[in-house]
Amino acid sequence: MTRLSSALRLELTLANRQKFLHAAIFSGLIWLAVLLPMPRSLRAVAEPYILLGDIAIIGFFFIGGIVFFEKQERTLGAVISTPLRFWEYLSAKLAVLLAISLLVAIVVVTVAHGFAYHPAPLVVGVVLGTLLMLLVGFITSLPFASVSDWFMSAVVPLAVMTGLPVLYYSGVWTVPVLYLIPTQGPLLLLGAAFDQVALAPWQVVYALGYPIVCVAGLCWAAKVLFGRYVIERSGVS
Repeated sequence: MTRLSSALRLELTLANRQKFLHAAIFSGLIWLAVLLPMPRSLRAVAEPYILLGDIAIIGFFFIGGIVFFEKQERTLGAVISTPLRFWEYLSAKLAVLLAISLLVAIVVVTVAHGFAYHPAPLVVGVVLGTLLMLLVGFITSLPFASVSDWFMSAVVPLAVMTGLPVLYYSGVWTVPVLYLIPTQGPLLLLGAAFDQVALAPWQVVYALGYPIVCVAGLCWAAKVLFGRYVIERSGVS
């Protein structure tokens, strides 16, 4: 627990030093600039899409930026030489960025929409969606040496995780196979938070259970790929 709390404090310090907290605030202001000029009747329609976009920015790109900062500063080699376990290292990153994402989401929604939303599906949708995007961002950034190379390849997982669920949610492409995309469930929960979607019982089970299973699988994949692309390349046994 002491190692984890120390890792959390370090992540908070780095997030502030690297201006990720400032970037999150700026992101929230941009979404408010989009939402506030809209009529109130349209804000509830737009907010699930806005929240998914914010989850993608804070989840996917922030953690990728942190990984490449650590590679550039050569701090990863120092980290794996300490008693800090991988799960503590990853949990600290996920916890800090998840807290930032959830805070921005709640502030944006409350300012733009008041309290006329359902908090439970909103919070659960943001938490699950952010965790998924954080893990995908972390995993996809590990094999690359530079952020520019990662950006070129990141288009594919980003389109799969955000673009395809939007197509289904908006009714453009409603093929059932899109339920295999784990962010489909969080997006449905966000829609339910604003009464844009009436979820059947099986959809509630899917929206809660399937992302959790995928988060567990992505955590396992993160550990394996971290060992392959970071520990092995550093020469630490």
